[in-house]
Parts: sequence; C-alpha cells; structure tokens
Amino acid sequence: MLPDLLSALPAGMLFVVVTSITPGPNNTMLLASGVNFGFRRTVPHVLGISAGVVVLMLSVGFGLGELFRRVPSLYIALEAASVAYLLYLAWKIGTSGDLKVKSGEHRPMRFHEAIAFQWINPKAWMMVLTAATTIRLTAEFGANTLMMAVLFFVVGLPCICVWAAFGTGMRRFLSNSRRLRAFNVAMALSLVVSMYPLVAHLLQH
Repeated sequence: MLPDLLSALPAGMLFVVVTSITPGPNNTMLLASGVNFGFRRTVPHVLGISAGVVVLMLSVGFGLGELFRRVPSLYIALEAASVAYLLYLAWKIGTSGDLKVKSGEHRPMRFHEAIAFQWINPKAWMMVLTAATTIRLTAEFGANTLMMAVLFFVVGLPCICVWAAFGTGMRRFLSNSRRLRAFNVAMALSLVVSMYPLVAHLLQH
C-alpha cells in the first residue's frame, strides 16, 4: 500500500496545487480582500476557505456526491443559488469604494462565512467532485477521501495565501481611491466572468 501511495501522491498534490492556485471565486475575493483589508485581516477568510473545502471533500466522499448523482435536480438548484450569490458578491466587491472601514459595514469575510461559501462555490464543487471520482491515492475509498481532504488543506492553503499576499502588496499602489475603485470593478467583473461555465450548464436544462 505504501509504495502505491508514494507513487500516486505527486499526482494528487499537483491536482490540488493547480486547482487551488488558479483563478476562481475564492482567489478573486482573496485578492480583493488583501487589497482592501490587508493580509492579517484576511487570514480568517483564507482559513475558512481551506476548512470549507475539507468539509466539502469529506461530505462528497462520504455520500453527498452519490445523492447528487441520484437526484440531479438538487445539484441544479445548488448551481442556481451559486449564480445568485456570486452576483451579489460581485456587486459588493464592485461597489467597495476605499480602504477605510466605515463603522463595520465594510469588512473581510469571516471564517464561518468562508466555510459556508464553499457550498455554493462552483469551482470548489468541481475540485472535490473530480478528486472524489478520479484521484486514487489508495484503493480504500474512505481513506482516499481523508487523504485528499488533508492535501486540500496542507497543500491548498499556501496556494490561496499567495492571492491574499499579492493583494496586500498592491495596497500602496491602490491607496488612490480612483485606482481602487477601478480594481474592485475589475475584480467584480472577473467574478461574473468566472460564472460563465455554470450559467451555460444551467441554460442547457
């Protein structure tokens, strides 16, 4: 078992790196959060994403994926909810005006909110569904699910930190309110564009 695991582990790690570090709703929001709030205040958001993906991976691996296969309408409803919420988040990001927090109304995403967001994040679903059905670190399905959950946290966490750190590094340049507004609008549009595959899939039903 151990030789098989060691030979399969690089492929599993590469899958996590590629899916975690490439653009998507999570990374777009982390970039915007790093710009608007700095890295330290974005840490709960980062940890919530990683914890949320782990919870999603375990849920799919231990039964939820099979439920969606048997009742496709549930997954379609989830996709529709994802589009609605992502549009709301795009609007919130696009209308963010400056780097100052005004009486608590403009704040980074909290840890529990980031966990909950993964349930309507289409990219997170793609990641865990693909991992559950195609990545085989071991022949034991339960053990494979647990190992992939660990990889998503241990390997995925540094990958998404890059986006928050990059955003933080841009804070000085974007301290100009006009530049910041343009940046936030660009991030909002990026979030909307990322929904294209999801909307296209919904329109087929």
